Amino acid sequence: MAPRTLILMRHGKSDWSQPVSDRERPLNERGCRQAGEAGRWLEHNIGRIDLAVVSPARRAADAWERASAQLSSSPPVRVEEAAYTFDGLDLLALVRSLGEEQTVVLVGHNPACEELLELLSGEGAVMKTSALAVMEMASWRSSGHLVTHGRPPQRRAV
Repeated sequence: MAPRTLILMRHGKSDWSQPVSDRERPLNERGCRQAGEAGRWLEHNIGRIDLAVVSPARRAADAWERASAQLSSSPPVRVEEAAYTFDGLDLLALVRSLGEEQTVVLVGHNPACEELLELLSGEGAVMKTSALAVMEMASWRSSGHLVTHGRPPQRRAV
């Protein structure tokens, strides 16, 4: 079985000035800029992405839209209700359900992203808004190795 690459992307900085529900909260100006920076990093360091799994929350969907606009080839997007969670175990179940894709971006929320990183790799990492974390895994059902993380990461992933 070919190795897998999981890229966690936390949504960009939210705009709290609007009286909307958590699910409908948009990105603020900084969040929009950060999401584009994350996309440029993905384009230069990851290359081909087979699938983007995105939380249905507006800020996550908008962050992925801005990030993917920086890619030369945008992957299929699967809006996944299970990604709208703040629990790493929920994200772990989502990762375990992935199919044959080799490289997947998961756009979600904290603390779920940080918890998932620790569950998969045993390492703790801070996932600030628009942060990326790249993990290598033997399969979607195995543990993983944290390759790099940050906003955007300072080291090349692969």
